[in-house]
Amino acid sequence: MLVQFIRRRGWYVPWQYRRHSTAITLRPYQQQCIDECVDALATGASRIGVSLPTGSGKTTVFISLLSRLPQVNEHGKRSLIIVSSVELARQSAEQVVRMFPHWSVEIEQGGKHVATIATYQTLNQPDRIKKFKPAALKGIIIDEAHHAAAPSYRCILSHFDADIPHPDALPTAADPAHKVPIVGFSATFSRHDGLKLGVVFEKIVYHKDFLAMIKDQWLCPVRFTTTRADLNLANVTVNSRTGDFNATSLAHVVNTEMINTLVVRTWLERAATRRSTLIFCVNVAHVVSLTQAFRQSGIDARYIYAKTPAPERKALIAAFKAGNFQVLINCAILTEGADIPNIDCVMVVRPTRSRNLFAQMIGRGMRLSPESGKEDCRIIDFVDSNARVAGVISTPSLFGLDPNEVDINDESLEWMKRRTKDAISSAGYDAENIPNPDTVTYIDYDDPLSFLKLPSDSPHVRSLSNNAWIVIGEQKFILECLGQGFIKVELMKDLEDAEKEPYWKATFTPASVDKTTAYQLKISPYMRPRKVCQSLSLDEAIKACDTYAKAKAVRGPMAKGLLRNAHWRKTPATDSQKIIVAKRYNLSAQDIGLDVADSRASLISKMTKGQAADIITRLKHGALGLHMQRMKEAKKARKIYDRETQRRLRETVMVGQLSDK
Repeated sequence: MLVQFIRRRGWYVPWQYRRHSTAITLRPYQQQCIDECVDALATGASRIGVSLPTGSGKTTVFISLLSRLPQVNEHGKRSLIIVSSVELARQSAEQVVRMFPHWSVEIEQGGKHVATIATYQTLNQPDRIKKFKPAALKGIIIDEAHHAAAPSYRCILSHFDADIPHPDALPTAADPAHKVPIVGFSATFSRHDGLKLGVVFEKIVYHKDFLAMIKDQWLCPVRFTTTRADLNLANVTVNSRTGDFNATSLAHVVNTEMINTLVVRTWLERAATRRSTLIFCVNVAHVVSLTQAFRQSGIDARYIYAKTPAPERKALIAAFKAGNFQVLINCAILTEGADIPNIDCVMVVRPTRSRNLFAQMIGRGMRLSPESGKEDCRIIDFVDSNARVAGVISTPSLFGLDPNEVDINDESLEWMKRRTKDAISSAGYDAENIPNPDTVTYIDYDDPLSFLKLPSDSPHVRSLSNNAWIVIGEQKFILECLGQGFIKVELMKDLEDAEKEPYWKATFTPASVDKTTAYQLKISPYMRPRKVCQSLSLDEAIKACDTYAKAKAVRGPMAKGLLRNAHWRKTPATDSQKIIVAKRYNLSAQDIGLDVADSRASLISKMTKGQAADIITRLKHGALGLHMQRMKEAKKARKIYDRETQRRLRETVMVGQLSDK
């Protein structure tokens, strides 16, 4: 049993606990990881990172690594292990004693080997950190090292390494000539809040994914089940710093009687025979509500959260390990440092946009535990029954599958991989050489000035009509009637009755007087619109308008001027047309005469009457405003896309150098 000295001594392991040790044989990947660390430190690196998944034995690895670190000088005998919680401190202390019983594990004691274990909260106290002289250390281990970029950690680490900046730019006690090796270990060696781990670590020297660990049978087999639920996450707010859902906002959607009932029913149908189920919720209120829902169904469910008293928390976890009850419910407390190997079912009932968090949650059930009779672990998560929000991580998306196109019910890792390979093959990709995702592309066909980039009409309208219809967005089509007015076909929707089918409405707006006279008299050059037709089909509406144009708007031989290939459209544009178009480019009449290759002025000077007429029509009927709106939306979408891309990149772990920018 560990004894805690509250005031000065920190964690201390009594000698009677140290009498016996358990021989530990390193797994091949653990030995390889240690070798990579030793080699990196030998070549001059002093701040390195290791990425190993939950259940891989990180504690065993870093304690073994400490035993292989050379003594830098005659004073550098001590090792410091920095952890993020009291539970992790206890686990690390117990493991040190099991592996090296001749080491002393305490805050202040001399001896042959000293492993000091402390939480970052303790070390952030000025009187505590001053007791640790950088020259007296041979190595520093940081557990859950993805926290290391936080200001609270950098306050500590800058004390030992002059190259790690203090968040408040305070002076350091570190000697630049004496580099204390700093090695960080984490199952999720990345951050989704934008803080750069490269500020602390130079590079990642070893990485092993949990999927590879399962394949190599170092983690237990997994069975995946996804349950569809009516989770409308569209209005859930997102934290601008982390990119994940805000808990309070998310709880309003997830913590409902209907969803809680679905969770209990899913457990009864899919996991009632499981010995130990761990459930992740959104917040404390959700934890309490879901626990009550389980108990109302006669299931012994208990809960734990951040403010659960330490003795009660310890007793609950011990009882859960012993199998005294089946279901333990928590929120944000057992994502790190929970060493409960007997967990054979994990239910994720808190949607997340963080791959790291999702991996941490499901990783709680992947430890091997043959002594408890555990054969595999069932992972159950909940996805929205409708495709309303992108970026939500779930079992399908973890394997690159679309949650809306695949149902997962008690499937193995091998099935998931085959399904992923099939999806890639059906998309025409080489499974061994999957291309990177394309960036967002925006087509600016609504730009009224893009007359030489794209046609003014659409392929569909071109196949329906030989007339020079102008496309304005996706819901409006204009046919100019050679000064006699214009015909408009527009998609109409009933705002009061959303279920009513949209229809196409066609109108003819006759010209009353010429534009010059109308401008002088300050009146509209057009009469009131006249209805031409109404149709559920765009094809029928366009054809009806073509007939109307020849019969009512432009009669006789003049109707040939409506054609897309009419002779007049190929003749040079008039000066007045050029001036109107040039103004949209902020060019003057004098600029148009410049003969510069590929310049806007040169293009305008060479355009035809048809091109100019199309641009002016598009400008007159709102294309410029629509284009500006689309560009604004595109800019916003681009910003969101870039932010999401950076967030995803931050969650990607690879061996190699880390950037501090």
